[in-house]
Amino acid sequence: MKILHADDHQIFRDSLKLLFDFEEDIEVIGEASNGTQVMEALKTLQPDIILMDVSMNGMGGVETSRLVKQKYPQIKILILSMNSEREHILGALEAGVDGYLLKSAGKNEVLRAIRTVFEGSSYYSKVVTDEIVNQLNQLHQPKKIKTGEALSAREIEILSLIAKQFSSTEIAKQLFISVRTVDAHRRNMLEKLGLKNAAGLVKYAIEHGLI
Repeated sequence: MKILHADDHQIFRDSLKLLFDFEEDIEVIGEASNGTQVMEALKTLQPDIILMDVSMNGMGGVETSRLVKQKYPQIKILILSMNSEREHILGALEAGVDGYLLKSAGKNEVLRAIRTVFEGSSYYSKVVTDEIVNQLNQLHQPKKIKTGEALSAREIEILSLIAKQFSSTEIAKQLFISVRTVDAHRRNMLEKLGLKNAAGLVKYAIEHGLI
């Protein structure tokens, strides 16, 4: 596995290179201290994996990862950073990196992460996977209604079912209420939200993350 290591701390690059010298299947073929140097190195080098820090002087790891994935999509990128801030983690994931590992990881985990990414799978440390789960949970939570008159919890519940194409009868059975009550809630929601019909309710539910 041919590695290009990008980190703005020389001593860290030297330490990892020494570690990799004991591994027969890993070879460091180049080093860089920032993103600009990475892009320059890729003009002549063909690494399998770029081991990259997020925070580097000049062009950082997120921006560099995005450029690499655009120009060299076959190259795997494994972030190895001290930075566990949500902004950097999500930015790196959106850039298309193949793994995100913290520098607090031990030798065995670093080697396991490199080999996992090389084989075509993703590798994320526990801190990163926890952040991913939190983000997904937030995406699936109903967003707060930003209208002058907020919908009630029951109305939101009914609206989400309407958006999933449940009929009034089906909604009534699922929520153990009468069809008349469902229709009353439907009329109230149309009035509150200034909408004309069920199609408007469905569109509203989608836009506000209710389904």
